[in-house]
Amino acid sequence: MTTTTVNTTPGVEQWLSKNMNSESPFTQYVKNIYPLSTAAQEFINQKAYPSHYNKNEMLIAAGDMCKGIYLIRKGVLRSFIKEGQKEITTWISGEHELATCITCYGLKQPARENIQALEDCELVVLSTEDLQYLYEHFPESNIVGRKILEKYYRDAEERAFIARLMEATTKYKHFIATKSDLLNRVPLKFIASYLGMTLETLSRIRSKLSRNMNDMELGI
Repeated sequence: MTTTTVNTTPGVEQWLSKNMNSESPFTQYVKNIYPLSTAAQEFINQKAYPSHYNKNEMLIAAGDMCKGIYLIRKGVLRSFIKEGQKEITTWISGEHELATCITCYGLKQPARENIQALEDCELVVLSTEDLQYLYEHFPESNIVGRKILEKYYRDAEERAFIARLMEATTKYKHFIATKSDLLNRVPLKFIASYLGMTLETLSRIRSKLSRNMNDMELGI
């Protein structure tokens, strides 16, 4: 896969130097989780920087060290692992969500997953080093980190429940209920992989649900 990288190189005061708005979207995101001191806000505004990835471009490849945490302003990302020639989608994330490789943080191990842009993506990035600085120098940022981890732990627990227990049609209905905004933006093969089923099975389920909906509209 050939892509063109047009990412912004990190540096001091990147957000302030490139945007009329003095407050970074990353700061806005964090403030919605828990109040930040003025000093912490200023630090994020100075250090968070915008980045662009083209459709199909890789943010992170398995085996690399993840360099930061990504806030999605526009676009869709997917995480996947490779098993031989097979790609298994493990996560799909859209606007206003965070994406990163968690093993690169506390464990300081290379990423096990790949992260790919499924659309042209506008992101805001905070480097791993700057995140650690926040934790060490601004106590409230640890509360933010805990709340974010709690949310993503709940999401991971639900993901495990879906994968292990739900019947195929129920899995797809759950995806519609929780990620309906991604239905027409993510290729079906990735949705099928994410739900742990074959593309053929997902196609049959969609056809059956469509027929049932048509029958209901016709009063059959």
